[in-house]
Amino acid sequence: MPVWGTAASGEKITVCFAGQAVSTIASNGTWKIWLKSMKASATPQNLIIAGDRICTFTNVFVGDVWVAGDQSNMERQLGPRPPQPQIVGWKEAAATADFPEIREYYVPEHIATAPAAEAGGNWKICSPATAPEFSAVGFYFARAIHQAEKVPVGILFSAWGGTMVEAWTSAASLEPVTDFRGITEAIKNPTNSTSQLVQTNKTPTAPSVLYNAMIAPLQSFPIKGVIWYQGEANNDRANQYRELFPLLIADWRKGWDLGDFPFLFVQIAPFKAMKPELREAQFLTLKKSRQTAMVVTTDIGDPNNIHPARKAPVGERLALAARALAYGEKVEYSGPLFSSLKIKDSKAVISFTHTVGGLVAQGGVLKGFTIAGADGKFVPAQAEIKGRTVAVWSDEVKSPVSVRYGWANVPDVNLYNREGLPASPFRTDIEQQ
Repeated sequence: MPVWGTAASGEKITVCFAGQAVSTIASNGTWKIWLKSMKASATPQNLIIAGDRICTFTNVFVGDVWVAGDQSNMERQLGPRPPQPQIVGWKEAAATADFPEIREYYVPEHIATAPAAEAGGNWKICSPATAPEFSAVGFYFARAIHQAEKVPVGILFSAWGGTMVEAWTSAASLEPVTDFRGITEAIKNPTNSTSQLVQTNKTPTAPSVLYNAMIAPLQSFPIKGVIWYQGEANNDRANQYRELFPLLIADWRKGWDLGDFPFLFVQIAPFKAMKPELREAQFLTLKKSRQTAMVVTTDIGDPNNIHPARKAPVGERLALAARALAYGEKVEYSGPLFSSLKIKDSKAVISFTHTVGGLVAQGGVLKGFTIAGADGKFVPAQAEIKGRTVAVWSDEVKSPVSVRYGWANVPDVNLYNREGLPASPFRTDIEQQ
């Protein structure tokens, strides 16, 4: 449990909390101490910091802190934000949001060309009055975790709409990537750069500027894990996202130095402009990065609005993943994920993970599958659940080679596991980098 701050060099600082008292001497204007680990507690306590003056922070809890980032679907707050559609059920959620053990730290939107020391935000206690200002996904996630695990939950809310994954990644991690070589110097001197990816150091779309301003200052804070909802801004560079997204996960874990903490992310919802290749890049990240989970949202998108109004299922599905990966519960936390393809006679048989309870076609006949032979021409296919597999075929394809499911900007699909979680879109003919 670190506690840190600023003080005159040479000033003695003593931190008192929960029966502990630890002292240090400020050096170069800063100081940091470590309290021993403590069990979660919702008993309000005082944190006292004594130096040349005394600072007392009241109503302090010990609990689990999660980072909530990145784009507008995470940034979207619970309360009304015209002209966007209102979050489904927000009034009822806010009216019953008497959760003093849930707090949110809002990081103001700003950029920096070098890692900053302070985020400039503040904590709010969750109540009917404050809940409308919380991240909607963050609120539903925190509520579900608090109710399931009976611990105080803090959310570090750091998000900015329309931003790219590279803006949230450190320059040091981006530097070895082919498309970002020379990035460190380019950020410092953007007018001298020939890099098309560095527009200017005055925009939130520039590489590393949001990591520097809105993530680096948080990395002294011990966290339980991360929930992440991003990708829309990288839609036109899906193949590159295969490399950049796992890179960001590794970068944040290195910055926090807490090991492979759970990194839980949302697969982009159906929208007329969102390409299936981007969802595939997110799916592939599961294999590249340990301790990750992906929330599938094929059933809660909006083809005409990039900001779907149903945020409760997103937060609650993220919480399911957290309960499994972070808290060790034996709960199913993912929909079916493509595992393997076998050809039997004229049919393709698809196997999945996350099917212990079995598979279900919601609404009747399976839909959303296409099939192709060696010519690579995909045609609509029939599909049938066979135990924990799906058999796919078409009279037009006598010798199938490849299968795709939900391979569209707006997938029309209905495959679930019996726990009610939708299957991820996929293609068996994945293009390798």
